[in-house]
Amino acid sequence: MSDQRILASSAVMAAGTVFSRASGFIRSALLVAALGGVLRADLFTIANTLPNMVYILLAGGIFNAVLVPQLVRRITDDPDGGDAYASRVITLSALFLGTVTVLLVVLAPLLLRVYLDGRFLEPDRAAHLESIVDLTRWCLPQVFFYGMYVLVGQVLNARGRFGPMMWAPIANNLIAVAMLLTYLLVWGPVGEGPLRDQAFDTGQEVLLGLGSTVGIVAQCLVLVPYLRASGFTYRPRFDFRDPELRRTLSLGMWTVLFVVVTQAAYLVVVRLASGGAVAGGTGYTVYSSSLLIMMVPHSIVTVSLATAILPRISGFAHEGRLADLGSTVGSTLRTALALVLPFAVLLPVVAEDVAGFAFGWSDPDTAATFAPTLALFGPALVLFTVHYFMLRGFYAMEMTRLVFLIQVAVSLTNVLVATALVPSRPPEETAPMLVVAYLASYAVGAVASFALLQRTVGGLEAPQLVRFLVRMAVVLAAAGTTAWLVERGLAGLGEHPGPVVALLRGGASAGAGLLVVLVGARLLRVREVMGLVDTVAARLRRR
Repeated sequence: MSDQRILASSAVMAAGTVFSRASGFIRSALLVAALGGVLRADLFTIANTLPNMVYILLAGGIFNAVLVPQLVRRITDDPDGGDAYASRVITLSALFLGTVTVLLVVLAPLLLRVYLDGRFLEPDRAAHLESIVDLTRWCLPQVFFYGMYVLVGQVLNARGRFGPMMWAPIANNLIAVAMLLTYLLVWGPVGEGPLRDQAFDTGQEVLLGLGSTVGIVAQCLVLVPYLRASGFTYRPRFDFRDPELRRTLSLGMWTVLFVVVTQAAYLVVVRLASGGAVAGGTGYTVYSSSLLIMMVPHSIVTVSLATAILPRISGFAHEGRLADLGSTVGSTLRTALALVLPFAVLLPVVAEDVAGFAFGWSDPDTAATFAPTLALFGPALVLFTVHYFMLRGFYAMEMTRLVFLIQVAVSLTNVLVATALVPSRPPEETAPMLVVAYLASYAVGAVASFALLQRTVGGLEAPQLVRFLVRMAVVLAAAGTTAWLVERGLAGLGEHPGPVVALLRGGASAGAGLLVVLVGARLLRVREVMGLVDTVAARLRRR
């Protein structure tokens, strides 16, 4: 697969992600309007997030990282193109996830005791605890459907069908939007009154919990027709003694440990965040909603590019072509950073306007509490992007043990910094301090993983990366200054304006900054930026 084909495949995935994230933004805005940004919102957000966290803990690492290289090997080496192997994996995974999901629904109260701050167990929070237990039980069936969605999506990715997995979340978001609109129609927005801190009643729990689960079911079912179209036919197989399946599980053990370490750190984050919400400050809703915005360029750019190159670099690893693997990872990293770096520089400048537009439809003052967290997530994205690409290289070479050891350092840094900062700061700074810990942890991860992968494969085109970063630093300094000047020049529009004014002001500031990026990149011949611009322009001309 050439660089142009990588960009083309990434463009298909990116287009799906853009629509998915756009519908996700609508969902997040409606969520804040309906439930607010503090305790009531955290009850639902934590309950609805737990299934994904538990799924990742149990199986996500194997499905997301180990499976594609193994499927590529089986498609190449097996006479049936890997169909029997994939069928065994799907059958075993369905049995495992189904059993675990039933157990989790039964044990939901014990599960929540692990994730929630101890203040939820106090007598005056009994109604809140009961409400979040009920919500969680409605949401936990998502564990099964999250797993099957990712599993089917990875089978499609290994066969070169990248688009469906990126488009499918739109179905989930549309159902979530309908659910939240129904909530607003029946119960109205939460506003600034005492409802912001109250528990849900039974009808609200059923609507929010069941509606969220139906969305994940739809997201999974959307992919099923594409399996046969890709040339794969699923047949249940129970011969689990297959040597290749044992190899996958063996490799996956280190990935499972990787996920355990990651989720242990995230458990600390959730507990600290839930404590901030109980104390009346910023909590998990502010943190996770801001993370969702940061993940837009990650999902559109980084995930699309990494997904497109993983089958290719897995092939290089299988053939022993480590130099080609390193060159591909290095060049693709620069392409990703060409889009991620401007976002990281401009987001802190326009964070208040982004928060005002995304979350200020019912209360601009509530939206303002998101701005510090958003601003800090900008720089964190750069470090996370580097770390993410390096891990794809290790996974292609099936070096899961080394990835686990790197993640121990990342997670330990996150926990140490978070537990040091959050208790020492006021409750309203809980979410921003958690982002500082996130940034510190991925600074460790980016440096360690880059150095180790470069030594393993013999080079990641580091000289080209240095030249690219120097040129981009000049361009971004001018772009950030320009955006800041425009933002200051329009400060008279209000400290916390409504969503429309925030959109216009933030759009003007960010637009001016991006224009400087494009002009500066052309003047300084930043090939990675101009290559992306030319690719987009060519696709538009063809249309």
